[in-house]
Amino acid sequence: MWCSGCGIGVMLGAMLRAFEELDYRNADTVVVTGIGCTGKSDDYLLTNALHTTHGRALAYATGIKAFNPKLHVVVLMGDGDSVTIGGNHFIHAARRNIDLTAIVINNFNFGMTGGQASGTTPGGSFTSTTAWGNPERDFDICALAEVAGANYVARETPYHGWELKELIKEALNKKGFSLVEVFSPCPTHFGKNNEMKEPREMLDWFKERGLPVKRYRKLSAEEQKNHFAIGKLVDRDAPDFNTRYEEIRVRATAQKAG
Repeated sequence: MWCSGCGIGVMLGAMLRAFEELDYRNADTVVVTGIGCTGKSDDYLLTNALHTTHGRALAYATGIKAFNPKLHVVVLMGDGDSVTIGGNHFIHAARRNIDLTAIVINNFNFGMTGGQASGTTPGGSFTSTTAWGNPERDFDICALAEVAGANYVARETPYHGWELKELIKEALNKKGFSLVEVFSPCPTHFGKNNEMKEPREMLDWFKERGLPVKRYRKLSAEEQKNHFAIGKLVDRDAPDFNTRYEEIRVRATAQKAG
């Protein structure tokens, strides 16, 4: 179970509804998780599941997809697991454009271990390890995935549950590396430390600041500092890793036979 007000349950429900609408079979689906609050998700699933080490979920998932491209591979991670501890694996999974879907719960801190600052903790924010404010800049996970080479990038919040489910469906249907980032409340730590102790306060913050991408891009650079884009941010069709690997395998086999 998760803390009252946590958004992980909303994400999990949206993902499972997407699975159902796409007629995913448990036997053909693998959900890979790492360590942290989001890593508990696999306890509630009947699909194949692999609970991995901290920051290494994408490395395990890459191996699974490379070995059996027919499987639906979905990776559930938090911000600490994906781009703080596991930042290197995240970059290279997007660069390879491996055909899997990564869903990242970004609650702006390491929630399970006491609310420490992570790579996505906004500058100036308060955590258990930045009691006087975070001196570092934060990662934009979606921008990182885009420049690294992901085919599909989207962002949503638990406030927009139906839209989140639809974005996850699109990501699952997309060939290549797909990312859905979910901004999530963490009232137990991040919210409490930043004057948003009630889950409703963080959801209101998401509602007020999250703008559909077309509206967001019309804002000035100064106005964008107080908002973030939600919806589909990137959608392209670069060849995925498995397709290119198979082309090389066929060519190498033919040359060897000749």
